[in-house]
Amino acid sequence: MTDEEPKIIFDDIGSYPLPAGMSRDKLPSGDSYLAVVKDALAQKIEAGVERPTYPQFRDMIRMFMDRIEDPARSESPYVVRAEDARILELEALERLGEEMERRGGRLLARVCVTGPVELYLARFGSTGYVDILENLAKSVARFLEMAKKGRHFDLSVASIDEPSLGISPNVIFEEADISRALEISARPCRGIDCEVHLHSPLTAELCSGIPGINVIGVESAANPDYLKIVDRKVLEENDAYIRAGIARTDINALVARLNDRLETNLWREPERLEREVQAAESAELMERRLAEAYSLFGDRVRYAGPDCGLGSWPSQRMAAGCLASCARAISSFRSHRGP
Repeated sequence: MTDEEPKIIFDDIGSYPLPAGMSRDKLPSGDSYLAVVKDALAQKIEAGVERPTYPQFRDMIRMFMDRIEDPARSESPYVVRAEDARILELEALERLGEEMERRGGRLLARVCVTGPVELYLARFGSTGYVDILENLAKSVARFLEMAKKGRHFDLSVASIDEPSLGISPNVIFEEADISRALEISARPCRGIDCEVHLHSPLTAELCSGIPGINVIGVESAANPDYLKIVDRKVLEENDAYIRAGIARTDINALVARLNDRLETNLWREPERLEREVQAAESAELMERRLAEAYSLFGDRVRYAGPDCGLGSWPSQRMAAGCLASCARAISSFRSHRGP
């Protein structure tokens, strides 16, 4: 990795399969856990990811709420103390970054934090306590602020993950309340890119106008029409950019379609499963998806990579293969259209 940033940057969303035989219900602890995280990060970098995200092996709600709700780590309800707003997995980033420094490199990372609306829904559902939402937003901001203090890695892009926005009927807050919560969350992001990761494009334009947020993640591989919902003019007016999904990650739906076409059950044939998925999600197809996004948004496409995380995929090898295909697609696209 270098400090020279290409126009379209290859990043990933986060989650990743565990090593074979390891369960999310019984994760190792201490240095053993950090070693697993560090190895997965190394796999992402080896596959070509330019802004790797720490692998989310832990539950995306609990890994933050356990600290936020801990009385010993909070200064008021749902506001974590600044010094306790630590993401355990970033220690693995530190260790990997230190190794890269010894080889003359520098680790540029993407750090994701579950957003305030998503955290709120997990605890309060379809209620409207705006004060609690704002307190959760303050906690999100503190996790990002702490992430900026990395010694052996640079926080290059922050992601506020809000998959329920535009989808869940339980989100009953007014747009102004959501905007304020996201603006509070993004305050530490001055000087770096800050993405909001969505599963629906319906709130993309709202998010593009929020101070501090300048990248909108759109899952456009599984849902190509999503890109057409976002108005390029609105992005330009707000100086915001698109993160285009160019690889499908909905592995269950993908394999179900392959099973129907091939009249088989690929889950019973792991080696064939891997071959068929790689053929269906080829680098050439990913490049065409990126070209389509570019045709709609031009230089407003700033990031590209898989739609979402790869945690549900059958193996780390298959997940790394998907990332490597993305890398080839983005590299080929750059060679045709410039950096």
